[in-house]
This record gives sequence, structure tokens and C-alpha cells, in this order.
Amino acid sequence: MKICIFGAGAIGSHLALRLVQAKADVSVVARGAQLEAIRSRGLHGRLPEGAQLHAHVRASEDPAALGPQDAVLVTVKAPALPSVARTIAPLLGEETPVAFVMNGIPWWYFYAHGGPLDGRRLPRLDPGDGLWNAVGPERVIGGVINAPSTVIAPGVVAIERAANLLTLGEPSGALSERAGRIAAAFRAGGLDAEVTGDIRSAVWNKLIANLALGPMAILAQASYRDLFAEPACVAAAQAIMHEAAAVATALGCKPDGAHEARLASVRNLAHKPSILQDLERGRPMEVDAILTTTIELARLVGVATPTLDLLIALVRLRAREAGLY
Repeated sequence: MKICIFGAGAIGSHLALRLVQAKADVSVVARGAQLEAIRSRGLHGRLPEGAQLHAHVRASEDPAALGPQDAVLVTVKAPALPSVARTIAPLLGEETPVAFVMNGIPWWYFYAHGGPLDGRRLPRLDPGDGLWNAVGPERVIGGVINAPSTVIAPGVVAIERAANLLTLGEPSGALSERAGRIAAAFRAGGLDAEVTGDIRSAVWNKLIANLALGPMAILAQASYRDLFAEPACVAAAQAIMHEAAAVATALGCKPDGAHEARLASVRNLAHKPSILQDLERGRPMEVDAILTTTIELARLVGVATPTLDLLIALVRLRAREAGLY
């Protein structure tokens, strides 16, 4: 299976390494120091139990150099999506699916949604319908990854937890063969992967945890472990989870209620969420996909989110002050 990972950051590199273990024909779209390291030394992954993964893959900044694929996984941060829209065409064959494995509300969220919101566009996430036109929502497979990872040097990613999960799903809810093939490739590479008939609920399950941790981590510039050492932060996280779950429910989703258990699984990690890593490294922050759009959807369905409103307003000010939003 010929698969391209569009965006070889921490998550993209981790996924590429897993696919190589499964003997897939893997290529990556990368840039800068990461691209040069991958070309010269390959990709390296450090697992928490001490094992290591290593792979050489084709890498280019220009998708046209890689050619049509059997599947594409987009793993860039949301601010890079307009660039994806402009350049992804050479990777797409007649039936190439594109899985967007990203944090936050996805640009395609209301495609095949059903009900009065069906087909609604999200211009904050897809300006000018760039992705809607360049990729086409019919190619889309939704993706959610729970795998805390950090690029610790160009071409080197630390995978910080042994238990990781990739969830894939069609916007329509169909259990498709194409999503099943991609999931099977990852399982063959040692990564737990599943196909769900309710990808939007999976999106919200991940997003609720991101909302509970990300804004406070940004304001405190603290790791998960440090945040959870403060009882007031724990209480705020619980309030945020309740508010975000109410928004998800009002949109017809079924968040699983395991949010405190999900947070407990990371509370002892010295890991910093990716949106905080972006702040500290001077990279554009995913404020809209993870934060602002959540508030907009809350207003759309008439759900009050006072804790989120305050924290997100403060984060937006912090990000603007840093010149990253």
C-alpha cells in the first residue's frame, strides 16, 4: 500500500514509522530541518520501554515529487491547512482517500452530518473552501490519534506512552473498506487502530481532553504533571469537560464519559500539549481549530460555556501577544 504522510511532525513521524514496520510504501511531505534530517538519517522513534524504531522513507517538500498515492494522511497543524489545499493535488489518484488526523474540530465536520446543519461550511477552518474544493469531502476519512509524542531533535520523535490509539471513521458513519485497509496497515505496524461508525464522537472525546488541558497549560506554561499538582486546576479541568461535553451532546454526539480516566492516563506525564509546544517554539498555534470554533459551535447550539469563554479569551490574547495567532 502506497501511503503519504502530509506533515512529518511528531504525530506524522510516529505514524510513518509504524507504517514502515508494516512494510507499506511510505513517503512524507516535510520541510526545513525535519526534511533534511529525514533525508540524511531517516526517521527515529524512541519508545517509553526503551525500544527504538528507525526507518528510511522518501521525503520531499513538494508533493509533486511523490506522485499519486493509495492513501494520504494529513497530520499538519490546522494553520497549515491552506498550504495543504494548494499543494495536495499531485498526491491524489482517482480514488485516493485522505484521512485528516488532527486535533480540534475538522473542516469537514458538517459534511454528511444529517439534519438542519448538514453541509454547513466552517470558513474559519477552511478559508475560501480551499480544502472542500481541492480535496473534496467525499475523499475524507476522519482521524483521531491519542499518542503523546514530541520531536526532540530533527528526525527524532519521543513516543511518550506505550498504549496509543488511532481511530478512523467516515463522516457518513459507514464502516468502509478503505478506512479498514488503513487501520489494518497500522495494526500490522504495532499501533492500535480502529474504525468507528461515529467519528464525530471520537473527535469530541479527544477535543474535550485537549480543552481541559491546553488552555491552562498555555497560561501556566506547565506540563500535565505540574497542572494536576494544583487542585484548582483539577477543578477547572472538570468544569471545562462538563461544558464541552454539553456542546458535543447538543450537536448530537455521544461523548463516552471516560474523560477523567483519559486525563488520569496523562496526569503523571511531563509532556506538554502540542499547542503549548507551538507557543514555546514560536510556531503558529491551533487556536481556531481547538478553541475558537468550539465556542462558536457552543453559541450555534445555545450552550453556555463560561469557564471555556474566559480561558479561551486569555489564550487568544496570549497567542496574539506572541505574534502566533
